[in-house]
Amino acid sequence: MKLIHALIEPDAIPRVQEELNRVEVYRLTVSDVRTLGGAGAGGAAYDARPAARLEIAVNESFVKPTLDALYRAAGGERGAIYVLPLKDAIRIRTGERGPEAI
Repeated sequence: MKLIHALIEPDAIPRVQEELNRVEVYRLTVSDVRTLGGAGAGGAAYDARPAARLEIAVNESFVKPTLDALYRAAGGERGAIYVLPLKDAIRIRTGERGPEAI
C-alpha cells in the first residue's frame, strides 16, 4: 500500500478527478493549502500560492495508474507528487484493515 500526496493547482481538481475515475480511483481527500516557493539559492523572497493537496491511499497495483492519471491531468503546471509507504489502513465503519480497507 502507498499514500500518494499531490500538490496541484486548484483549478486542476476537476481534471484530476476525471482522470482518477478513469483508472478506478474514487476515494481521495482534498485540502486547500498554501505553498511557499523560494526565489532560489540565496534569494529571500517567498511567494505563498494557493494549492490543493490530494491524499490518495492505493494498493500496489494502483500506484502507477494513479501517478499516470495525476501527471496527465496536472502535468505542465506547478506542483509535486510524493509517494510514501503506507503500513496500515483501517476503515472505521467496517473494521476492515490493510488493502481491503482501501
